[in-house]
Amino acid sequence: MKKLISWNVNGLRACMQKGFEKVFNDFDADVFCLQEIKLKEGQIDFSPKGYYCCWNYAEKAGYSGTAMFAKDKPVSVRYGMGIEKHDSEGRIITAEFEDFYVVTCYTPNSQNELKRLDYRMEWEDDFKEYLKGLEKDKPVILCGDLNVAHKEIDLKNPKTNRKNAGFTDEERAKMTALLNDGFTDTYRYFYPNEEGRYSWWSYRFHAREKNAGWRIDYFIVSKSLESRLKSAEIYSDVLGSDHCPVGLVID
Repeated sequence: MKKLISWNVNGLRACMQKGFEKVFNDFDADVFCLQEIKLKEGQIDFSPKGYYCCWNYAEKAGYSGTAMFAKDKPVSVRYGMGIEKHDSEGRIITAEFEDFYVVTCYTPNSQNELKRLDYRMEWEDDFKEYLKGLEKDKPVILCGDLNVAHKEIDLKNPKTNRKNAGFTDEERAKMTALLNDGFTDTYRYFYPNEEGRYSWWSYRFHAREKNAGWRIDYFIVSKSLESRLKSAEIYSDVLGSDHCPVGLVID
């Protein structure tokens, strides 16, 4: 059994001040992935004992970035998807293990007034192609903040958010296309109709207290791994960020 955890920490240095290390240790995950670390190299000293550490920093200071910590030494690690226009913001780490790849991703937000939606559409197409390329070799476990609530069930207020970043028809259609191309949203695999389960809440309007959230953090796996899925969780009681961790246990 392998336990995998993914968490958008919204700045790892800030999260460290809010109990990150205890959360990390308590999960005792086999693979622990982070998004939005907001770090440059050397700005933090975190090397958990018994883990291989991978960091992908954005070129821009205090922005984006991902990290992955694994108990098993990866066979290989790659950073980005090998396309220059996508690879300066530290958004992807791919670790190859014996019988699958783990990809952690911090998908670009389409931003206010959807300023970055066109770029997001290019990203989605290229990223799906990247994942399908990996899949020719081994099955894929994708995790991270994918910056989309897929269905109306995945956010508290779908009607008022139809044209907002993260719930546009365009973004949702790209997620549908990914799932239709041989991938499984593991949380919905176990809980197809469960409402009110979210992974991100705005810091404004007491959103977390009211559970006015969005489910935008995922574990998505190649369909060939479905028979090995044991559980998928959203750890909404874990504080320290505007996101909470999500998890997967696989045989």
